[in-house]
Amino acid sequence: MKRAEASVDPEPVAGLDHLWLPYTQMQTAAPPLAVVRTEGCKIHLADGRVLIDGIASWWTACHGYNHPHIRDAVRGQLDSLPHVMMAGLVHEPAVRLAQRLAALLPGDLDHVFFSDSGSVAVEIALKMAMQFFLNRGEAGRDRFIAFTDGYHGDTFAAMAVSDSRTGMHGRFGAMTPRHYLCALPRDDASESALDRFLADHRHELAGIIVEPLVQGAGGMVFHAAEVLRRLRRLADRHGLLLIFDEIFTGFGRTGRLFAMEEAGVVPDIVTLSKALTGGTLPLAATVARRRVYEGFLSSNPQDALMHGPTFMGNALACAAANASLDLFEREPRLEQVTAIGRQMEAELAPCRGGRGVRDVRVKGAIGVVELESMDMTAALRDRLVAQGTWIRPFGRIVYLTPAFTIAPDELTLLTRAIRRAIVD
Repeated sequence: MKRAEASVDPEPVAGLDHLWLPYTQMQTAAPPLAVVRTEGCKIHLADGRVLIDGIASWWTACHGYNHPHIRDAVRGQLDSLPHVMMAGLVHEPAVRLAQRLAALLPGDLDHVFFSDSGSVAVEIALKMAMQFFLNRGEAGRDRFIAFTDGYHGDTFAAMAVSDSRTGMHGRFGAMTPRHYLCALPRDDASESALDRFLADHRHELAGIIVEPLVQGAGGMVFHAAEVLRRLRRLADRHGLLLIFDEIFTGFGRTGRLFAMEEAGVVPDIVTLSKALTGGTLPLAATVARRRVYEGFLSSNPQDALMHGPTFMGNALACAAANASLDLFEREPRLEQVTAIGRQMEAELAPCRGGRGVRDVRVKGAIGVVELESMDMTAALRDRLVAQGTWIRPFGRIVYLTPAFTIAPDELTLLTRAIRRAIVD
């Protein structure tokens, strides 16, 4: 493998002046790296360098890049039916995927509404919860409880239930609906405080939304499974719908197929995306329990869920997702996650006690080194690329969320790069 060298400057990308990149100050940012090919956990650059990907393209490529089974499934679907609208029409890949998700999810989470991104899946979940109460004649229940350090997406309703202090959405605070940001109930005292708050506000609340076990883009903040059990009790006590945002945690990332399984808790609605298609095509799902679904059944057409993304249930994406689920059935993905977690625990441990290091933590295939200052991560990206790795720190966080198929020596290259960039 040809390793990236610090002295090699990236080749300019032709036509870049027409492309607007995410989370990027286009006036001052360095040119992005041009990619020509991917395979496994490797990103091949136009200038000949090869990087080991430590974040699986924002946590999506759980089986690695270009897995032949997913590639062949998409190619076969393209030959017969790439897409058809799902208003009045349906196709086998979407039906089969909905059946399989319903069988995999715990409890009676068995009614699947497809969309094309995680943020939209969250929007649909919030709309479902609000309309559930509207259909019951309980107008005014249109607010939600969200949590400090939470992040649920970049669209407006998703921003409104995210913690604006994460740095991405603070400037939009006055433009988003007013919901309630609370502390997670990590102990009896905080549970009692949230219980009292819910009692005072239940007449205006539709639900509670939380990322189970790991709050991702808000800072890779971990919490115990007991927090989810506390939230389930509180939601039941106050007649609220409980929404789990498993867009990051779903499909093995925390060590179980779904993070909720660790707590033995079934939410009323769950959102899924990211690794759903194995990182190949955009697809998301909002899955509701039976009683939520039945709250929309009526002789009144206006009681139907009034939402319909144009590319809802895209056949190519559903074929990729079905192929991804095949791989979870056929290959030892969760065992691989366990091995990755153990290796990261051992190899990131030397970062503890390093200058400027606040914390080191691992959960499943998530490894986090939290620094004291946001300023420290800004200079790290080039140093990490120079060591042949693609790791994208944000805020105070340097993290790894590799593909579950990563080889031990590839993972060692990633953890060594972090140690050298932070400790050495």
